[in-house]
Amino acid sequence: MILNSIPDFRLQHDAVLGLLRLEWISEANTATLRSSAEALLDLARQLAVRTLLIDMNTVPNISVEDEQWLGTNWMPGIVQLPLNHLILAIDSTQMHNQLAIDALHDLVQPTIRFESHYFSDAGSALNWLCEGTGRLPTLLAEWHAR
Repeated sequence: MILNSIPDFRLQHDAVLGLLRLEWISEANTATLRSSAEALLDLARQLAVRTLLIDMNTVPNISVEDEQWLGTNWMPGIVQLPLNHLILAIDSTQMHNQLAIDALHDLVQPTIRFESHYFSDAGSALNWLCEGTGRLPTLLAEWHAR
């Protein structure tokens, strides 16, 4: 199901897989990143998400201030979710955000109870996640019809 509850994100939820997929859609405007990140955390809690797929290829460069805020306020909430998998799609050309992700991961690494996976694109990540479930065609059709 495509969700439109957080303006900065395009979201897809699949209850069968316990998946919440997101991509940033506000282009270079990160003024509402923090409020959107908080809303995303609340939504993930409400949906009891087990797999979070974040397409970092659509996120503009994260500022130092936002990185600090994410590390202090958002990441502690992420590690409390009942996640089995955190999947990040990030291309090797996204060096700035890759470094930010690595720093955030290192910050909470001792408390992580889920597996972290990295893919260069969201399509490859979704293909891996859906392997053997038969869910991929439905999810792709829904995503492309948005």
